[in-house]
Amino acid sequence: MSKKVIVVGGGIAGLTAGIYAQRCGFETTVLESHAIAGGNCTSWKRGGYLFEGGMHWLTGSAENTMLHKVWRAVGALSPGVAVRTDEPYLTYACGDVPIRLYRDIDATERHFLELSPGDAAEIKKLCGNVRKVRNLTMPVADLRGVRVTKKARVPFSLLTSALSAFRMMKTLSKIPRERYLNRFKHEGLRDLLRACTTEQSGITPFCFTMGILAQGDGGFPEGGSLPFVGRIAKKLQAMGGKLLCDTRVDRVAVKDGKAAGVLVRGKRLPADAVIIATDTMLAGDLFDPPLHAPWLARMRKVTKPTMATFVSLGVDADLTGYAHGLIFKLSAPVAIGAQAHEYLTVNNYAADPDFSPEGKSAITVILDGDTYDFWKQAKLDGAYAREKQALAGRVIEALAAHIPEMRGKVEVSDVATPLTYERYCGTWKGSWMTEMAPNMNMKRYPCTVEGISGVYFAGQRIMPPGGLPVALMTGRTAVQHLCRDTDTVFISEE
Repeated sequence: MSKKVIVVGGGIAGLTAGIYAQRCGFETTVLESHAIAGGNCTSWKRGGYLFEGGMHWLTGSAENTMLHKVWRAVGALSPGVAVRTDEPYLTYACGDVPIRLYRDIDATERHFLELSPGDAAEIKKLCGNVRKVRNLTMPVADLRGVRVTKKARVPFSLLTSALSAFRMMKTLSKIPRERYLNRFKHEGLRDLLRACTTEQSGITPFCFTMGILAQGDGGFPEGGSLPFVGRIAKKLQAMGGKLLCDTRVDRVAVKDGKAAGVLVRGKRLPADAVIIATDTMLAGDLFDPPLHAPWLARMRKVTKPTMATFVSLGVDADLTGYAHGLIFKLSAPVAIGAQAHEYLTVNNYAADPDFSPEGKSAITVILDGDTYDFWKQAKLDGAYAREKQALAGRVIEALAAHIPEMRGKVEVSDVATPLTYERYCGTWKGSWMTEMAPNMNMKRYPCTVEGISGVYFAGQRIMPPGGLPVALMTGRTAVQHLCRDTDTVFISEE
């Protein structure tokens, strides 16, 4: 008789764990509290438009990456799934001369040098740093001691790339963002880099992002999050696994120091093992008494949330003449409480027919920053809906100054705050990643806790800064822990 495994949480980590556990011979059930699976990898429909709220580009979308075979193993990608790699990747509207970031780092370098020959030395250093991390990719490795059908091998070249990246990160992390930006004479270049970075994290994450794009990765699977998650869920169910939505787990049942199942609405669902793939920052509350482990305490102490407010607009105008990724500098900041935004970062989905009716356009403005307390207070004051409506109005007015075709043409507006993600996705403070501060430890947290067997953890908090690839790989790793503990052969990717 196969052993029963319950996975708590139907996001990317939970679905991945469910698929790998099922293919390794376990009888698997994934429990998701929301009406749909996906967690933070989500999008929603409003008034005939589809608004993307999770995946904006995907690490592992390129076939030459190690992660790609894992995405294919879980059903997310296949030869029939088109992946967009638009060029330019991002356009900053800087007066009459737009400044562009290309996926091709050589093209970016040439473009920057044409714009500002006086910044040649700094431009070459910046692009050189991107090239140092261009060959860096997330490895697919096996847990020590687990039996596998095909051993995953990490190429030596990846180790040398990681060493080069570490040296670069160590150097750049010591430089405050504004001091770095002031090395450039060209105001437009300074503005572009400022809009693409944060004061807290500095320039390093930007170099890593551009490195991912430079290797041909970081594409956008057409249709975005909903069909992406749908393909994974379909794979799980086709293999015989179960996915139960609208099913909130109240407690993990533990008996004699071993996982015994979960409690849902007072009813115990028995299991031989439990994989917890909800936000690990909150996972301790699933136990009675609440779980205390040194690594959980460390996570709670050092983790700073990365969050955003999304303003999505359905526009009765064809905006395919504009780039997919846009940045505008505003004449007057758009504020959320005390937080002011001098730039608007826009994702324009006009060219993707899944997002809007023909001749119309769906766009999303991403306002990064920790505004959780502001929105929480607005909710308590009864001003939440009013504040959301007012913010949408300010964003529409600011955008119309740069995209005149949309003036008076906005049919649908929708604002998703950190409270939205907290409510629907169950994430801590509605955050979707962990802030990567300079000198932050990037080591993995454990997938297990001492004193309780048969309990495993997966999810993007397990390895900062998180994101979809970490969710994917920690779901896989959790099942390898399960296989090792039960002396089960792990069925590797083909």
